[in-house]
Amino acid sequence: MSVDKIQHLLEIQENREHWQRKPLPRAIYRRFYGMIQSRLQPGLTLELGSGIGQIKEFIPDCITSDLFPNPGIDRVESAYSLSFEDQSLRNIILFDVWHHLEYPGVALRECRRVLEPGGQILIFDPAMGLLPRVVYRLFHHEPLGFGEDIHWNPPNTMDLGNAPYFASQARAWRIFYRGEGTSHLDGWRVRECVAWSDFAYLASGGFSKPAMYPAICLPWIETLDRLFTRIHPSTFAGRMLVVLEKQ
Repeated sequence: MSVDKIQHLLEIQENREHWQRKPLPRAIYRRFYGMIQSRLQPGLTLELGSGIGQIKEFIPDCITSDLFPNPGIDRVESAYSLSFEDQSLRNIILFDVWHHLEYPGVALRECRRVLEPGGQILIFDPAMGLLPRVVYRLFHHEPLGFGEDIHWNPPNTMDLGNAPYFASQARAWRIFYRGEGTSHLDGWRVRECVAWSDFAYLASGGFSKPAMYPAICLPWIETLDRLFTRIHPSTFAGRMLVVLEKQ
């Protein structure tokens, strides 16, 4: 078993334990999945990179998938090589997955192949407002990746089935909010790109870190987030949602 696979399975087990005993992240993720669910089109829905499969608590009919089999996962799938038939899906959800795609051009081609005409990809990822990017840089192990080139396609000799672990947290922010490399989105329409302040999430500790506030304070923190979003998203935005529609 590869080192990447062992690390992945260990993280899955740890996340499942944290999910079961931490009510605050569950409440925040309920809001996240509600935002996604409200944008789903009728039809077959797939989530890539489902982790512990918690999406089924909120969107029960969603097909869950990940790179490796584990409890809560319906199928083993890679964004670079999907096993679904052409034009068989209506929605594909990438929740905290886009910033792990080193070669997003390959993933977009596969998603385009399996989506019906008018089908959509829903990308939920970190946003990099000025203040949240400081939090991500200091308290998250994954690199931001602002200075790196975006490689849409791999070298011809590369085997994507054995692609190494990759992370670049600012990837969605750079492409969809800043507009870097949008020429590679031919055949897609960016139907929606929203970013908002989410210190409720950033200060929650996520799956594994201690929360900086008690769950009872969540409504107050969310009220502050709505205020910060109205003031200046580019300063305060910590989360973003992008909807790509197949043309």
